[in-house]
Amino acid sequence: MIHFEFEPGDYVINPKQKDWGIGQVQSIIKNKITVNFQNQGKQVINGEIINLEKVRNEPK
Repeated sequence: MIHFEFEPGDYVINPKQKDWGIGQVQSIIKNKITVNFQNQGKQVINGEIINLEKVRNEPK
């Protein structure tokens, strides 16, 4: 099983799509991570392909 360093409710960025802004993790099911991004809306990310980076501070 894949282990991610974040969980639902955490804030992340997609380093390959920084213009999407900060996203909040909605759910993690196996390798599929659903994230609601500021500028791109809800996206389903394959965690085996894209390494999301956890943001330390919540957006203001």
